[in-house]
Amino acid sequence: MKALVLNMSKTNSIIEPYVGFHFLVVFELTPLLPVDYKFKEVSGLSASITPEILIEGGENRFKHKLPTQPDYSNLVLKRGLFKDSGVINWCRDAIENFDFNPTNLYISLLNTNHIPVANWQVINAYPVKWSVSNFNAEENSLVIETIELAYKYFKPINL
Repeated sequence: MKALVLNMSKTNSIIEPYVGFHFLVVFELTPLLPVDYKFKEVSGLSASITPEILIEGGENRFKHKLPTQPDYSNLVLKRGLFKDSGVINWCRDAIENFDFNPTNLYISLLNTNHIPVANWQVINAYPVKWSVSNFNAEENSLVIETIELAYKYFKPINL
């Protein structure tokens, strides 16, 4: 734990990683209802590069691995099922009517004072899947809806 302590001449501060349970998701959609900001879980904010393998004739000791374009996984948002939602209306238009309107959204990690400490902008997201959790008479749990979004890319932003 000593590695996490940073001694400064005026104050003693502890450097800690951010917690992942206090966050905010905001869509660039109208109208947005108060329930459209409430999410239980966000996952899929990731990018990867799969190298292209190039085999050189006459060179058998190794293969060249060249970088390719990044691949962004789908963003998965989970929350309790609500009756009315601007986000769900947007999803339904895309899935039921094939009327796609890509939009940007923002994901912010918040500190204990509700101030953003890390922010990401997700560019041109559109719904590719919507599902509802199983109903089970033997469990006392919330009904969870899952929204899966494809997008072009994301980038960290400073507010």
